[in-house]
Amino acid sequence: MEAHAPAGLPARTARMVSFATLGTLSTTQELAGRALAAMEGADPEQVAEETLCLVATATARAAGVGLRAAPDLAGAVLPALLDLPFTYRDYLVGGAMIETQHAALQEAAEAVTGRLQRMRAFYEAHLPPNQFPGPTALSDKMALWMGRISPPRLPESPTRRLERLDLVPVLVTHLRLILAFARREAGP
Repeated sequence: MEAHAPAGLPARTARMVSFATLGTLSTTQELAGRALAAMEGADPEQVAEETLCLVATATARAAGVGLRAAPDLAGAVLPALLDLPFTYRDYLVGGAMIETQHAALQEAAEAVTGRLQRMRAFYEAHLPPNQFPGPTALSDKMALWMGRISPPRLPESPTRRLERLDLVPVLVTHLRLILAFARREAGP
């Protein structure tokens, strides 16, 4: 089966968004899974939402640096990447609504949207646009993330837990892949 970009959407935009989305969701699953396994009592929904907001924002920042030579492409791709937490939540809620046909799910979805907006704003403030989030910056920002997803009164600090779980390299590898792919799509 041959893949085609939707009408009016350049193929490289579709490739960039598809690549970044797959990487974002895979990286989110890996980070959230490792964090949940290491923290008894952590709220899985909070961990998933915070992690997806962190990874989507960092992905958009890396893609933005890689797409500097193609502002038209960046203008199409970056908003889609920043909206991934909302798109993913819409997908999950939509599936649940189809299965149960329950209107209360729509109300719950609206509450989640507000929560995701606050999370995204937090990570957007800590990961500025036009800057690649490298290992040093990510160590600092991911310590904040770890603190936000950690249940109270754990025996070690969020920074120590982040180091012990060796999570920064997971996100750094993802972001380097996004940067390289974005530069390729932006062209010479």
